[in-house]
Amino acid sequence: MILSDSEIKKAILEFLVKKARWGSNYFPLQTLTSWFGRKLESNGKRSKKAVKELLKEELLLIHKRGETISLNPHKKEGVIGLIGK
Repeated sequence: MILSDSEIKKAILEFLVKKARWGSNYFPLQTLTSWFGRKLESNGKRSKKAVKELLKEELLLIHKRGETISLNPHKKEGVIGLIGK
């Protein structure tokens, strides 16, 4: 499946919103990147890049020494606006 970088970001955010991963309710980063890597056929490189960009935009928070991530509850409006709900 071929997706642009913005579509990958949107897919990651949609996945975390569906799983209700806000604030201290986090999700393992390795699981997320390997799952998206299988879907994108890129070994997780593009999904890791997208996660790093979302962290720079402060839409994601990192927990447990970089092993888990969650959505930033203070940027909830920005996340919802980006995914188009």
